[in-house]
Amino acid sequence: MTTTEADEVALELERLRRSVDVGFATTRGDLALLLQRADQTDKTLDEHETRLEALERARWPLPSLAALTSCIALAVTLWQAAGR
Repeated sequence: MTTTEADEVALELERLRRSVDVGFATTRGDLALLLQRADQTDKTLDEHETRLEALERARWPLPSLAALTSCIALAVTLWQAAGR
């Protein structure tokens, strides 16, 4: 190999190294962005779970009240039927 060919090979290797470094930097940036979005999604999901649990705790008496109302209505109906 002559000196000129060696210089050309070294120059091409430097260009290749620069291209690989730019590609890695781009990939790292993309991965950082995806990680940030995943963290935001996890945070949003946790907030939604908290809100859902609060709603579930707040509505628990509704089925019990419906059952109680049904039982009272049945008792009143039976009382009226027995009274006649």
